[in-house]
Amino acid sequence: MKDYHINIFYSDDDEGYIADIPDLKNCSAFGKTPNDALQQVLIAQKLWLEEAKNSNIPIPKPQYRPIIYQVV
Repeated sequence: MKDYHINIFYSDDDEGYIADIPDLKNCSAFGKTPNDALQQVLIAQKLWLEEAKNSNIPIPKPQYRPIIYQVV
């Protein structure tokens, strides 16, 4: 499995944590704790990649890196 960047942040509106994978369109998950959100998004990632493969949808290479990791 490819290593994709995962964002995890607290959502006041949802009163919990959101985890998303920017390189995989609409791949996100919710959890009451950061670890819950991470575990759920890893499940979502697996399903996203399986569906893309089964549907012959191109699987993007990991590219997203937050600005704090980019070298200027």
